[in-house]
Amino acid sequence: MNDPTPGNGVSRRAFFQLSLGWLAGLFAFGASAVAAVRFLVPNVLFEPSEQFKADKPEDYPDGSVTFLEDERVFLIRKGNTFRCLSAVCTHLGCTVNRAENGFHCPCHGSVFDDQGTVKGGPAPRALTWFLVTLSKDGRLLIDKGQPTAPEQYFVL
Repeated sequence: MNDPTPGNGVSRRAFFQLSLGWLAGLFAFGASAVAAVRFLVPNVLFEPSEQFKADKPEDYPDGSVTFLEDERVFLIRKGNTFRCLSAVCTHLGCTVNRAENGFHCPCHGSVFDDQGTVKGGPAPRALTWFLVTLSKDGRLLIDKGQPTAPEQYFVL
């Protein structure tokens, strides 16, 4: 009589559904394989070095507090000693300004003394002191990755 299926017994609709199922399965397998390979590749974030070179010691006058804007630090010289203080407020990361008796955050009003200790405002902790050494070319080398105690100086 009128048989819509040829000799193999698979209709067009069944063939289409079967093909679509296989394509969906292959897509899922491929996506899983890509995700597995991506998992094996590390997420590496390359950040700039925490160390930087300032000028030579003789470029800073005795008793000076020099703001290095690009690095957001204050370089302090007293006699033959050098120290480096972070200019980043410990409250929300604003840049602090030099004031008469220390430092002041213009954003939220935190006040720090000349040692970086919190004297008022919302800042939760003192400003950070960084390690200062001398590089081979005679310039000051500051390492923002190495915090130091407030009483630690670099002596020439």
